[in-house]
Amino acid sequence: MGITDYFSDMISSLGFPEAQAEAPAENVEQSNDQEAEPEEKSAESNEEPAEEEPEQDEEEEEEEEEEEEEEEEEAEDIKPQLEEECANSSQCAPYKHHYDECVERVTRQQEDEDYNGPAEDCVEEFFHLTHCATQCAAPKLFKALK
Repeated sequence: MGITDYFSDMISSLGFPEAQAEAPAENVEQSNDQEAEPEEKSAESNEEPAEEEPEQDEEEEEEEEEEEEEEEEEAEDIKPQLEEECANSSQCAPYKHHYDECVERVTRQQEDEDYNGPAEDCVEEFFHLTHCATQCAAPKLFKALK
């Protein structure tokens, strides 16, 4: 008898209880659904026309609140505009040039039905251009946010 057998026998003799999940009883769910339906029907039948007017007022108030929130949220994000300006600037011109050349090559390859070379994408060039534009726009963005 090895040491591993000794420990496995010892652990199995302790008898840890197993946790088992039980499925919910189906009849409980059905009875809850059946109870909810009569309450909804009775609530609908007891409604009076006087209750509709406050609901309309509440709806109008909610619409006004939503309009106010929309007005507050109309602040424009200047980051995309700054990044586009930087991407077109002389600072990122080499990266943009490489990206544009790559796009032209890929477009020609897709249009040429006889092309059998490796499939190329411009992911690397795109990331270089995006990184340059982000690095250029970051200081301008933080100045505008202060």
